[in-house]
Amino acid sequence: MERQLTTSVQTQVARQDVVAPRRRRRRRASDAEAPDRGILSRADWRRPHVRILGAVLNVLLGIALVAAGLLPLLWLLKSAVTPTQETLTQPLAFFPTDWAWSNIERAWNDVHIGSFFFNTIAMAAGSWAVQLLVATTGGFALAVLRPKYGKIISGLVLATLFIPAVVLLVPLYLTILHPPLIGHSLINTFWAVWLPAGASAFNVLLVMRFFESLPREIFEAARTDGAGTFRLFWSIVLPMSRPILGVVSILAINAAWADFLWPNLVLTDISIQPLSVRLPQIASSTDLGVYLAALTIATLIPVVIFLVFQRAFLNSGGIGGAVKG
Repeated sequence: MERQLTTSVQTQVARQDVVAPRRRRRRRASDAEAPDRGILSRADWRRPHVRILGAVLNVLLGIALVAAGLLPLLWLLKSAVTPTQETLTQPLAFFPTDWAWSNIERAWNDVHIGSFFFNTIAMAAGSWAVQLLVATTGGFALAVLRPKYGKIISGLVLATLFIPAVVLLVPLYLTILHPPLIGHSLINTFWAVWLPAGASAFNVLLVMRFFESLPREIFEAARTDGAGTFRLFWSIVLPMSRPILGVVSILAINAAWADFLWPNLVLTDISIQPLSVRLPQIASSTDLGVYLAALTIATLIPVVIFLVFQRAFLNSGGIGGAVKG
């Protein structure tokens, strides 16, 4: 009797051991197939008035977003080719009665927007390169190499985000004015903008978190095949990190393009000033139509750069086939 009971218990336990994983697998499959739950359930969405109200709200929200994002840009484009007198008398007109295409030419030649435009490109390109170099190497060292004191360094990098930028202006300016080991000032050179731009703790942490999400099996396989540290960084990690490189590139270029305070402090020479510094200085002495045309030129370039990086980086393929299950 005891032997039969023991056999029955063992059979029941074995059956539970077989059935339980099946139930868990079915539950996981059903959870994976179930749609994301929102505020409204499926039963709510089956009601006609809920569907109609949801569609109306989506349309209104889309129109509001498009209006908030495009209307100021469209008004600036229209005002750039509108005579000054008409802009002052009819600022909200949809189309100008007389087109003033000469405003763009005067903004480029007479106001010398072209030279300031190329200064801005040089400043933004250098800031982008330095930020990308520091962010990728710092993130690689902390997330992939994982040194002994990596967590302490990550904590110190995170702590710098809580320091107000205004507090660092004076010590940073004095460092640029009398940099150590160089012996001469960096004022009125693009290095005065490039080097401080590289000290971006946010970009380092952003890239580090992305590198931590990459499968370490790939790194171990590369190490097994004899890949060194530089080969692992250049041939394995960077090709897999195109999306985050695109994000950092967009943030770096837009921040450098719109930065006013720091370039205004360290770039006092007019010949190397960017658009963000020079445009406010010429506002009072320039015709309004020409000035709006200059603002249009300065505004459209970051939009084009964003579209280029969005296509080149953010639409890149994933890493789903890199690791076999």
